[in-house]
Amino acid sequence: MNVSELENIGLKNIGAVFHNLSFDELIQHELDNDECAVTKKGATAVDTGIFTGRSPKDKYFVDRDPSNKYIAWGNVNQKISAEIFDELLIVAQEQLSNKDLYITDVFSGASAASKRSIRFVTEIAWQSHFVKNMFIRPTPSELEVFKPDFTVLNACKAVDDKWKEHGMNSEVFVLFDIERNLCIIGGTWYGGELKKGIFSMMNYWLPLEGKLSMHCSANVGERGDTALFFGLSGTGKTTLSTDPHRALIGDDEHGWDNYGVFNFEGGCYAKVINLDGKSEPEIYGAIRKNALLENVVMYGEGEVDYEDSSKTENTRVSYPIEHIENHEPSLSAGHPENIIFLTADAFGVLPPVSKLTRDQAMYYFLSGYTAKVAGTERGITEPVATFSACFGEAFMTLHPTVYAKLLGEKIDQHNVNVYLVNTGWTGGKYGVGHRMSIKDTRACINAILDGSISKSEFDVTKTFRLHVPKTLGNINPEILNPRNAWTDKDEFDRTRDELADMFIENYKRYQDGDHQDFSPYGPIVGS
Repeated sequence: MNVSELENIGLKNIGAVFHNLSFDELIQHELDNDECAVTKKGATAVDTGIFTGRSPKDKYFVDRDPSNKYIAWGNVNQKISAEIFDELLIVAQEQLSNKDLYITDVFSGASAASKRSIRFVTEIAWQSHFVKNMFIRPTPSELEVFKPDFTVLNACKAVDDKWKEHGMNSEVFVLFDIERNLCIIGGTWYGGELKKGIFSMMNYWLPLEGKLSMHCSANVGERGDTALFFGLSGTGKTTLSTDPHRALIGDDEHGWDNYGVFNFEGGCYAKVINLDGKSEPEIYGAIRKNALLENVVMYGEGEVDYEDSSKTENTRVSYPIEHIENHEPSLSAGHPENIIFLTADAFGVLPPVSKLTRDQAMYYFLSGYTAKVAGTERGITEPVATFSACFGEAFMTLHPTVYAKLLGEKIDQHNVNVYLVNTGWTGGKYGVGHRMSIKDTRACINAILDGSISKSEFDVTKTFRLHVPKTLGNINPEILNPRNAWTDKDEFDRTRDELADMFIENYKRYQDGDHQDFSPYGPIVGS
């Protein structure tokens, strides 16, 4: 590449420029720089430093016209002045000057009508490797004419010493200047910041063009039937969309334009804590040469202890999607037939599967519910409800109702079926009931995908008013309506109403302003 392109973004006295290295070259650099170890299966393993997850409280957008009219300002999207951005840009520029640099050019978005060209600049070889894994790799001919739409300067070794004076939360900074098509990162080495930073930008760009951006996985069947899987962490989004009988389009981030569904990425980023080759063979088998493990514990001759969480519970692996044998090479498919919202309900209240009306779909999409289990010092556990709008609020740059409106339009236009699937507890809340079996969950998913669920006769539950099948294949009918699976019916009713109240309270934030109110399609206590 022309060094003047780097000088134009303020970098000086640039050393060697390692531009779009191959995987083999990157791995050799990682070894030469003492950045990694190599596992027995040939994967590269790195540590991401003191940060083993994203730093959401350190993400800011420049308060500038015209983007400030569209951004949903608040805890997720915080404001920063152009003056502070410029000050920290100098910090990042100074860090990356007088250095050898790794430059990686990639695409975000497999649709020719919707993709963006992204350039990453870093002084760390493994971060270049991570980007090469996670995004779409241009062909040699595409690289010859590559011009970045957006540039990320990853100055992870720099920090903001004046963060208190700047009114920020820490010395870490992840800053976006939309009008200048520039992101700067400092203070954190974590690879996920690179991935999710671009996701935040795609969540800004595409909806303003009338295209839906989604935090979901997607796959496609042999007859061309596309399915989307929305769900927060721990609900099974990656596991359930990785299906030996269906081609994986992608496991995390997608767009939906006039031509269909397309992956934003060219790789997968999976949690590996307690990874088991028998229960998740596709992911386990993907961890080989070119895969990049983060923060795992190794022993012996390159053996990985996936059960060891001493560094972090958030151990991860990134790998090119080609490592999944049954993937869709185009990273795209037609308009979906089915949308599945996944929730791990630790209250044991929601059915294993229910069919949603279009308006219910809008309500549950905006709610983005799952439940997590919190431990206490005495070992007593209680479910904790978690609501994340559009199943990915942390990455939504615009107001959640913008994405919901687009989803509703797409559902209407393409006559899409929408289902809510509970991968959480049945027969009682956490500590009393038991986790839904993967066998039963798979059976629910398969019945949706092959259409057999449509032949079922449906009941309507109380309060949540969800349509649940009376029978479904070989699944025990007792669990299909969750109240029937509880021994203590009165306790179920109390727990159901408790969860319903949480939904109602959470949804109040969408009942102000000019947005369509979908609360009549959510739970109503006493109904």
